[in-house]
Amino acid sequence: MSDSESLERRRRNRQLVAAALMKSAGEHQPDSTEGSRPERVKQWRRWGPAGAAALFVFGKLKILLPLLKFLKMGSLLSMLLAVWVYATIWGLPFAVGFVLLIFVHEMGHALVLRWLGIDAGAPVFIPFVGAVIAMKEMPRNAYVEALVGIGGPVLGSAGAGVCLVVGWMTGDLFWYALASTGFLINLFNMIPISPLDGGRIVGVISRWLWAAGYVVGIAVFLRTHSPILFLILLLGLFSLGRNLRGHRADYYDVPNRLRVQIGVAYFTLLALLALGMKAAQGPLSAIEI
Repeated sequence: MSDSESLERRRRNRQLVAAALMKSAGEHQPDSTEGSRPERVKQWRRWGPAGAAALFVFGKLKILLPLLKFLKMGSLLSMLLAVWVYATIWGLPFAVGFVLLIFVHEMGHALVLRWLGIDAGAPVFIPFVGAVIAMKEMPRNAYVEALVGIGGPVLGSAGAGVCLVVGWMTGDLFWYALASTGFLINLFNMIPISPLDGGRIVGVISRWLWAAGYVVGIAVFLRTHSPILFLILLLGLFSLGRNLRGHRADYYDVPNRLRVQIGVAYFTLLALLALGMKAAQGPLSAIEI
């Protein structure tokens, strides 16, 4: 056998060994994303278009696992408790929609916190109050705090907007009512009073806006007599001095361009929320009470 024939045989042997190894690896380590795809598609197909949409979101975008990690057991139980409490008042469908709108709002905060690298807990739902996410560390400055604060209302408003679009498409007043409620809870959170989101946002714009927030908050309370708003006003009053004194000297030392950015975002979002509420309330105003 010539040297060239021997080299050729060894080359073919290596190819066969490599092919066998690749085949063995494929049999014992199936592709985690594609191996069970036909079965998953078969299962989700039973749910029709909704199943297809969920398959796209959870399968392609791969957000299911982070979502389950984010929604820890305590958070999930408090969420289910909130649904049960609200269901005794409004019925199960509206209660589920209402709690999901709150969840979307809290996800806005969570996404910004994760983007900024700030450690925080999972949301805890409190019936008739809403939900809270506890930060485990302080933001670097007032601008970062404003970003965290505005993240919830931005995504929450988008969730209410989706309900409004569904209402337009279907004409179902249920979706208009859900949209109106979603816009309302986000607009309420934009009142510039601590501990509401608005109070966390406007600090970087001007701390004098906290005083304006109390004027707005008191006016809303005199009209609604909301015990929750009264509690917020009381807590905000006690925390006002602490907020002014408790931060580092450079906490509010933020470039003017960043102040302007937050100011534009804040007042633009206020206007959009007001327009969204008006659009959602239009069809509801025809209902005879």
